[in-house]
Order: sequence, then C-alpha cells, then structure tokens
Amino acid sequence: MIFAGSSNKPLAEKIAKYLNLTLSPLEINVFPDGERRVRVLENVVDKDTFVVQSTCSPVDTNYMELFLIIDALKRSGAKSVTGIVPYLGYQRQDHIFRDGEAVSLEVVAQILQKVGLSKIICFDLHSVKMPEIFSIPVVHLSALPLFADKIKEITKAQDEEGVLVSPDMGGIRRIKILSESLSNTPFATIVKNRDLETGEIIDSVIEGNVKGKTVFIVDDMISTGETIVVAAKILKEKGVGKIYVFATHGVLSDEAPRLLESDILEKVYLTDSVLIPKEKEFAKLETFSIADIIAQNLNSL
Repeated sequence: MIFAGSSNKPLAEKIAKYLNLTLSPLEINVFPDGERRVRVLENVVDKDTFVVQSTCSPVDTNYMELFLIIDALKRSGAKSVTGIVPYLGYQRQDHIFRDGEAVSLEVVAQILQKVGLSKIICFDLHSVKMPEIFSIPVVHLSALPLFADKIKEITKAQDEEGVLVSPDMGGIRRIKILSESLSNTPFATIVKNRDLETGEIIDSVIEGNVKGKTVFIVDDMISTGETIVVAAKILKEKGVGKIYVFATHGVLSDEAPRLLESDILEKVYLTDSVLIPKEKEFAKLETFSIADIIAQNLNSL
C-alpha cells in the first residue's frame, strides 16, 4: 500500500502507476495555527506500507507530516512502514562543522526511527556516509543513469566528447561513477576555498583539462543556484564551450530560477525528487522523473 504526503504527490502517483496500484487515501487536516492531524482511512493491519514524502521546503512542516503519517500507520497496525524520501532534508547538516552546533540529520534520523520507520529510500545523498547515521536499512538510489543517457544523447548529437565537471571537491565520487558509466569520459573538478562562516568563495582552481570542451556540470542539488553560476563563470574564463547542468534535487530558493537563466548555461536538467512549482519553472529547465527507478526497486523487494 502506497501513501503520499503533501510535498510531492505527483511523484507518488507516478510510482503507483508504474506498479499498477492506486494511492491509498490519507486524511490530512491543517488547523489555523499550522498543526496537522493525520488519519489513515484504509485497513493496513499486517500490511507493508510505503510513504512518499520529500522533505524539501517547508522542511520542518514536511518532516512533521511524515512523522505523523508513520505514527498513524504503525498505530493502525501496519506490518512495516518504508519511507520513500527522495530528497532528505537536513542532509547537509550531517556532522559538526563548528563547536556548539547540533547534528541536525542525526536528530531527524532518531525521530524517524522512534516513530516506527522500518526502512528509508533516498536519492543521491550529499555524502555516502549518511546511511551510517541510521540504524534502519537505507536504500541509496541515484539519478546518474538518467544523466548518463542524456549526456550520451547530447555528445552524439554534437559528435564530440565532453568533459564532466564537479563544481566542488565533495562531488568527486559522484563524477567518477558517472565517468565510468560513460566509458571513462574525462572529468575535471573545481577546487574552491570557502569562508566556513559566510560560505563565500575565497579562491578557486580547476583540476583537469576543459579548454574548448563542452562541459557537463553535475551536482547532487541546486539550492540558491550560486554554486552552479560561479562554477560556470570559472569554466568560461578557462575557455570552455557549451555548459550543461545536471542535478538530482531542485531545491531552488527564490532567486535560483533567475540565476539559472544565465546566458552562459545551455540547459539545466533536474529530477522530480522535489516538486518544482510553476512559479519556479524557467525556460532552460528540463525535468526527468525518478518514479520508474523507485518502482523498479520496490518490485525487486
């Protein structure tokens, strides 16, 4: 039985369709003060249940709703509850950066486990070490196969080999995996030094040959869009050709769509791990669906 929270119901509907199922209904009431009340409307006794809920903005609201859905299912007798959480909120706060900080992702993991989550399915986590924070099974899926297919299509049309680019050192593992799936396509990395307090880039260096090449910037998420645009400007200064952008999670803060319409970018490819509202869509945006990847994983259980 598949249930959907409020954050990304279209993705949940696509997953259910791939599995020849219909979404099981939930009653979710929102009170004037913002509190939510969740009620399961079907018999779930001894059933394996799945909840689709990306914990994107508003992050705390979507997490709270997920906690309540899990609790309602467990109290209603569900045999197991698997969270399909394509975008995992707080994943960039997985360790202490400065003294006195909370490890926010660890707090979230503890709550999810306490309310009864049996397993969690996520996409392209910010760090491969994140599953270690959980004491329940974590299925870490990736949109990279979708990106690889599109990159093959673009390079074939242009009849030239491109270069994969990680916009920072944290994405090296991701870019190497993608390179291997593309017959060892060459890759480069932008090494940036940041101010830990403000996040501003102090200086940068490109490791790899990009001059005159079509480049494919690949990242796990786009939030403000500044990292992508800064990376693109650095690459242009080094004499690259066309620049395409691929990222799994389109978090997209208010100014991101405007920044990503930059003339130096050819196209921006995102997935539907996060529901992108109409007001944040822009001309250069193209979206892939991860529903079939999730459905295939569920079919293999």
